[in-house]
Amino acid sequence: MRTHKKKILYYQCFSGISGDMNLGAMVDLGVPEDYLTGELEKLELTNVKVTFEKDSRNAIYGTNATVTVTHPAQVSRNLKDIREIIGDTPLDQAVKDTAKAIFQVLAEAEAKVHRSSPEKIHFHEVGGEDAIIDIVGAAIAYHYLQVDEVWASTVELGQGFVKSAHGIIPVPAPATVEILKNKPVHFGGTDFETTTPTGAAILSTLVTRFTDDPELAILQTGYGIGKHQGASRPNLLRTFLAESLEDAGLNKEVAEEIECTIDDMNPEWYDWIITRLFEAGAQDVTLTPVFMKKNRPGMKICVLSPIEKSNRIGQVLLRETTTIGFRRRWVRKNFLDRKISSLDTPYGKVRIKEAYLGETLINRKPEYDDCKKIAMEQNISLKQLYDEINLLLNDADRKNKS
Repeated sequence: MRTHKKKILYYQCFSGISGDMNLGAMVDLGVPEDYLTGELEKLELTNVKVTFEKDSRNAIYGTNATVTVTHPAQVSRNLKDIREIIGDTPLDQAVKDTAKAIFQVLAEAEAKVHRSSPEKIHFHEVGGEDAIIDIVGAAIAYHYLQVDEVWASTVELGQGFVKSAHGIIPVPAPATVEILKNKPVHFGGTDFETTTPTGAAILSTLVTRFTDDPELAILQTGYGIGKHQGASRPNLLRTFLAESLEDAGLNKEVAEEIECTIDDMNPEWYDWIITRLFEAGAQDVTLTPVFMKKNRPGMKICVLSPIEKSNRIGQVLLRETTTIGFRRRWVRKNFLDRKISSLDTPYGKVRIKEAYLGETLINRKPEYDDCKKIAMEQNISLKQLYDEINLLLNDADRKNKS
């Protein structure tokens, strides 16, 4: 099977991510310092200075980025102001679009937290010159690296409290929580704020996949140094330039597997329960006969669920079955691309399910519900109908090849 080698930028966020940690990691990974600062000068923020220096945490060396604002502007910018600052520069349009997209994520999160709209929200910390540098710098570095995809690990958020323009707020900040909804995160690995709203917005905008188990060939490593020292873990953002080792056309995602075992329920209920689980968003439901305590026969219900729907599915199990609990774990899914086509037959149209590995058709079959309906209405054998449809498909293949 041929190997598909995509160029990947991978963020390992064991100590979170902030805007300056990202800038440091990008320079450490190979984005030229002179190029990055030269592009940032196009913003014409004359009261801002960006410096990079080598530093270490726990004897691991990387790059420490520092954004110094000599005369902070006493303004409260909104999204329109930010867009104009970025749009009026001679930066590449792709860089402008990416930077604006990151700010859009921030604006939507702040608006949700403050019960407002993205257009009306006024940025405080994330509208300052240092945040503009962090975000535009992230966009410049991303496009300089010319990667095919950006992946990231589970994101450490930290814990505690932090001072903001609105006073003391809990860690993670409300905007950070909003931005990273439905993303894999971890709390409490450190006693400070590890992931800022700016860092979260960079990830949310650029990352196409979150995984702690990437299949990669590492080409280069970079470390962005954080400002905290003496923490329970090194305050570093580790990044990799790598090549994907995944098979071409084989999709991957993380899902949640939820299961329980039952030995005291009316078996007539299973049809109802399975229906309710699929209505709640289950991707697959299986029943497996098992023997339980006191040698009682029982049934294991196993549900495959998108992570964002797993809580709802757990509620269905608790409300609709006699179980008093369930087990859950994250699993990796590998799957083919699927398409639905339509085939004209002497009996009417029948949907055809097709599965592809890249551009190659791997398997296909008629839609059972369509065949069942035709077989019942026209009083013919279901097996005969399947055989006739497969002959029609094979004939169509021969015509397409000739």
